[in-house]
This record gives sequence, C-alpha cells and structure tokens, in this order.
Amino acid sequence: MTESWVNSAERVGADLHLELSGPGGRRAALIRALREAVRSGRLAPGTRLPPYRSLAADLGVARNTVADAYAELVAEGWLTARQGSGTRVAERAEPLRRAARTPVRVPPPHERGPRHDLRQGAPDASAFPRAAWAASYRRALRAAPSEAFGPGDPAGRRELREALTEYLARARGVRTQPERIVVCSGFAHALRLLFGQGAGGVLRGPLGVEAYGLDFHRELLAAAGVRTVPLPLDEHGARVAGLGRERAVLLTPAHQFPTGGPLHPERRTAVIDWARSRDAVVLEDDYDGEFRYDRRPVGALQGLDPERVIHIGSVSKSLSPALRLGWMVLPERYVDPVLAAKGEREAWASVPDQLALADFVVSGSYDRHVRRMRQRYRRRRDRLVAVLAARAPHVEVTGIAAGLHAVLRLPPGTERSAVKAAAWQGIALDGLAAFRHPRSPMTAGEGLVVGYAATAEHAYAAALDALCRALPPE
Repeated sequence: MTESWVNSAERVGADLHLELSGPGGRRAALIRALREAVRSGRLAPGTRLPPYRSLAADLGVARNTVADAYAELVAEGWLTARQGSGTRVAERAEPLRRAARTPVRVPPPHERGPRHDLRQGAPDASAFPRAAWAASYRRALRAAPSEAFGPGDPAGRRELREALTEYLARARGVRTQPERIVVCSGFAHALRLLFGQGAGGVLRGPLGVEAYGLDFHRELLAAAGVRTVPLPLDEHGARVAGLGRERAVLLTPAHQFPTGGPLHPERRTAVIDWARSRDAVVLEDDYDGEFRYDRRPVGALQGLDPERVIHIGSVSKSLSPALRLGWMVLPERYVDPVLAAKGEREAWASVPDQLALADFVVSGSYDRHVRRMRQRYRRRRDRLVAVLAARAPHVEVTGIAAGLHAVLRLPPGTERSAVKAAAWQGIALDGLAAFRHPRSPMTAGEGLVVGYAATAEHAYAAALDALCRALPPE
C-alpha cells in the first residue's frame, strides 16, 4: 500500500515551500533555494526551519541532503544551529553594505504624518474591554452547539438577534422581534445590501440625505446608481419638509452627523407622516446613540413606526470598528428581500464574534462598558471645551451634547487655512466642507470637526495644545 503523505510520521514540523531546480543536483538546488528565501526576506531572521527528516520527506530527498545543506548554510552564516533550539535563520544572514553618507533631510511636521489623531468617528482603541470580551468569547464557544459552526442562518445567529431585541428595546426604544433583525458587518454593508447594484437592489433612489454627512456613504450609493438629494440643515436637524418624490430618506436623527444635535420632535413626526403618505421608508443611522452627556436620551425614530423605518446600528463606535458587527432592524416587508440580497455565505459576519457579542450583551458587560466609556468621553469633551475657553474663547464649540466629536465654528474664509495649519502641527482632522454634499450650499458655515475619543490619554494634552496653535486668531 502506498504511504500516505498526510499520515506519515515523518511529516512533522512547520511547512516550508521550496522550489528545487537548476544544475548541480538536489543538494545544490536546496542550498540555492534556501539562500534565496533568506535573501529575499521570505524567511525572516529568527525563523525556525523544519527538522531534517521533515523537510526531506516533504521534498522527497534524502535526510543527508538536507543535513548537508543546513550545515553549509550555517558555515556561510545564513543559518544558525544550537542544541535544543533547532536550525534558524541567522539574525543577520547577509552582511549589510555600508551606505555612502548623504545629507539627512528632516521633513517639516506636515510631511511626517500626523502625531495627533483628532479625526471624528474613531473610539478609544486602548479602551477595548479585552478581559470581558475574552470571557464572553470563552463562554460563548463553550455553550455553542455544534451546528453553530456549520453554514448557519444568513439573518445571523439567533442568540445575537434575541440579545439585540432586548437591548435595543430597553436602551434605544426600538420595537422589534428577532425575526426582523438581520446581522451585517456594519453600516456600509447595510447600505450595500439595501441598494445593491442598479435595479436589483431592495431599495431604489432617489434617496434624500442630509446636506452634511460621510462622503464615503455618498460614494457607495453613487456606485450603486442611487441619486441622492440633499436636505438643508439648521439647528433643528434636517429640513424634512423639503422631501417630495424621494423613495427613501437617510437620517441621523439621534445626533446629526457631523453638525450635532437631535432631529426636532416635530420633524421626527413629519418624516414618518411623509413616509406613510408616499409609501416610502426612512433609514435611521444610529451610529452613536449610546453616547449622550448633557441631555435626556433620544429614543430611536424606529419606535414611532416600525413598518416605515429601517434602524441600522453597529458596535464600531461603542466597542471597536475591528469587530465588523452591525444590524438592521427591518419592516416585515423587507426581511426576505434583504436576506435574498445577502445570499452568499462570504457576506456573513463571523459566527464566533456574533456569539461573543450576544453573551457580552446578555451578561451586562456591554452596558457596563458603554457607561464607562460615556464617562471617559465626557471628561475628554470637557477638557476640550475648557482648553478652548481659556486659550481660544472666540471659537464657539457646538454639537457637544452627545457623540464623539465637536464642531469648532470658525469665521468665514478661515476653515481651509485652519485645516492646513492643523496639518503643520501634526494633527489629523477635517473641516466641515469635507462632509458637505456636492449639490448643497454651505448652510452649516465653516468649522473644524474635532474627534476627542481616539487620541491616547497620555497624548491628549499635547494634541489640544497643538490644536490651539492651529486655530485662527481672534
């Protein structure tokens, strides 16, 4: 019986792909292949090579051939061999050539890359609850049935949909059942599922959007052939009275992005009345609804009419964008079309992550984390406001009752120069103009959108100091 490559006891150790070719026999070819793998960097310094017999069995050569090749490369300095440590790539397998001395140019601050990240939208990555998340992951994997690791349900794991049903009802005022929730990878994924490409999407345009929002979302919609119609903004949010023949509207009603502030109660009612009268639908982007500081909680718009609102949320702001977990709370008529659009398994979110998030929510860890981060972000916001009051009292700070960013209002004609000055100070941030719909007038004025969540705590004071230096004088 022919020996099985898989089951052979000789095949032990790490896999190593080598092509043996050229003149001089197998030994010479192996030496050339190993030398080239080290020289090219494919085998990094310190990499442990397979044992003689393992590599010999993989390549179909004699053990002595491998042993001789290793010995020669050790003698040349490409490899090292120590008792008990095996054969490894030498820390400096090829002598470094001494470069000719050339003048060193020190780039100005704006060419060195940002030192201070004050961009909107990013949470404090250092605050990810690693221990609590790991505990939820372990509990979830221990409790998971075997079928959880099979093809699964395109709607998402039942455990997570049940946990979200309870949490969203309690914390956001959402009215739904697990059968109405579809798990996705985040807000952008939800838009792709809803609008698809061309006429094949679940929804079709034209789509009303707020005059200021993420250009990435507008580009995604444009790529799907969806025409967006900007709605002007004022201190009460989007002017929804301007809606007409649009088939849907996308809003950030809990905290308008990026200008801040909730949608006025009268306008919340008005947009629901419009959707009912036009047989249209409202897309609710609840991107940071958990983070409010100086106001009473604003419930989800979906609670006014679950059959006219698609509520979309994720953990990208509350936990981490790296988790790639979000959800859509759908009217009944859209559940089957969205699942059909989702279709292929490759578009599904990771099942272990879904199970872990379900445990994280049910155990209360999610609530505890949100409350802890709410306190941390409020302290960050208060420091920003206090520093500006002391050093730049002429700059008005708005949109600070909730969320992870503030808007610094600037005099007309100063935004562009302030953004450039910030770059010179090593600060990454955006001006309001970066979020304006290309067909919308500049109704929000000029200003800087300053995120106060992502910067590390130890670097926050330096970031605020650099920001103050970048602001235009009074």
